[in-house]
Amino acid sequence: MKVIRLALGQINTTVGDIEGNTSKVISLIKRAVDEGADIVAFPELALTGYPPEDLLLKPQFIEDNIAAVREVRDAVRDIVAIVGFVDRDVDIYNAAAVIHNRHIIDVYHKMFLPNYGVFDEMRYFQSGSEPSVYRLGELAFGVTICEDIWYPDGPVRTQALAGAELIININASPYHRGKSAFRERMLSTRAFDNTLFIAYLNSVGGQDELVFDGHSLVYDQRGRLLYRGRQFEEDFVLLDLDMEAVFMARLHDPRRRQEVKGRRDSGVRRVVIHGHRFREGGDMSIPPLAGRMDDEEEVYSALRLGVRDYVEKNGFEKVLIGLSGGIDSSLVACIAVDALGKERVKGVFMPSPYTSRESHEDVALLVQNLDIELTTIPIDGIFEKYLHVLAPLFEGTEPGVAEENIQARIRGNLLMAVSNKFGWLVLTTGNKSEMSVGYATLYGDMAGGFAVIKDVPKTLVYRLAEWINRKEGKVLIPERILIKPPSAELRPDQKDTDTLPPYEVLDRILRAYVEEDRSFEEILSFDCEEECVKRVIGMIDRSEYKRRQAPPGIKITPRAFGRDRRFPITNRYRSH
Repeated sequence: MKVIRLALGQINTTVGDIEGNTSKVISLIKRAVDEGADIVAFPELALTGYPPEDLLLKPQFIEDNIAAVREVRDAVRDIVAIVGFVDRDVDIYNAAAVIHNRHIIDVYHKMFLPNYGVFDEMRYFQSGSEPSVYRLGELAFGVTICEDIWYPDGPVRTQALAGAELIININASPYHRGKSAFRERMLSTRAFDNTLFIAYLNSVGGQDELVFDGHSLVYDQRGRLLYRGRQFEEDFVLLDLDMEAVFMARLHDPRRRQEVKGRRDSGVRRVVIHGHRFREGGDMSIPPLAGRMDDEEEVYSALRLGVRDYVEKNGFEKVLIGLSGGIDSSLVACIAVDALGKERVKGVFMPSPYTSRESHEDVALLVQNLDIELTTIPIDGIFEKYLHVLAPLFEGTEPGVAEENIQARIRGNLLMAVSNKFGWLVLTTGNKSEMSVGYATLYGDMAGGFAVIKDVPKTLVYRLAEWINRKEGKVLIPERILIKPPSAELRPDQKDTDTLPPYEVLDRILRAYVEEDRSFEEILSFDCEEECVKRVIGMIDRSEYKRRQAPPGIKITPRAFGRDRRFPITNRYRSH
């Protein structure tokens, strides 16, 4: 058998921490050598972290990253290492260095630069123009970067027809719901269509709004899944691949011969790697497949990792959450405790004259279940003073939203005061449904440093809360919070449905209008009432100015506000 041992370093890097990222890469290279690996690979832009954004406009940053590649180069012995970095020539490139025995053998430049959704690579990088095929003993393999593998007739096809039997695809592919299943189908197809092994290596970790889910994958020449890496965790895998199976499969494919005849040397750089010592004998290493998470576990894991890395990588000691007795703040508190530990999570309860007895009881039970510290600051007196000061100006008007929002702004002010005093990060608790239609108060419940569930629709908030209680085997979020009608409790007997349609209806409209760009007429076909749809669309359009002022939050859906969906605030186009 022609067997090669492949090592994949699914690592959590930090943008800008070139020294720390480099140290992590070198450490795993040494481990891979000790484990007898022939090739070890690391994710896209592993040395800089992804995405470095406008750090790429700083020449010193690029120089520091190139110095790091040289440091990695000097640490490579008896193995081929594939490392993502920023290359510089007449322009800069999203690149992969192919290193062997203290030499940079070749540098591959990413050919397809994504420029949609959260991606903005054309702003920074020049695209590559030529794929390579590397010869390591009897093995021919290719290297690609992320987007390159998504195109059926892209560099992978060219490399396969030029003889590559293995493609190592390094990635920094952000998570959103539903992406993992689609990614697996695509990679299986690509491996089968090209009759080769594909090793898909992804980053893991949180970076501002983005979470990288890991979930690295290896497929054989028949499109069969050999290995699935852990989701939302670092992973290091050793996998032995029988490359003779590729040769045997290609022997039985006469159609491929016709394509090879016309394209074998078309635009391919061929590089021979000399002097590698392959290991002899030994058992085949075949790690077990990690299971795929269900929807709720996957979303919850993304939120937990996003919170942990945002807090840790930005150096916050503790987080602060305004607890209301509602489901949103309860969910955020559970995620924070799981991500950081109970000692690092502080709750503040700020009842007003309209806070119900049930909310008092539910907050007390929640903090008891989570075993976190709670501070109670009644705002009745502060609210009365605000009303007294504003009375001359408000004279002759009926109490309404302005008076309601004063309560939210008092709470936001108190939370930020505590944050400033102790350096704790305020986690806001607004969900995507509320943020979509402006059912949130500027400088009130929107005040804070990180919006944990900003991209989580309300109906999914309920599903996550129910999942947490099932997962724990005990009730963390009090049952009454799950069943009582949601309310901001800013006036007597207030319910969210006083202002909004039921969340099941609202979320259906939001998904169609925000995430799928459906027309007014298409949304009406979903059995939604015309006036309801008009009202919701109007609320979404009018609330753009609010969303621009919201803190960053974790991307969960295929189209999140901010990075994905960028609408002008001043905008007279109407969809209805």
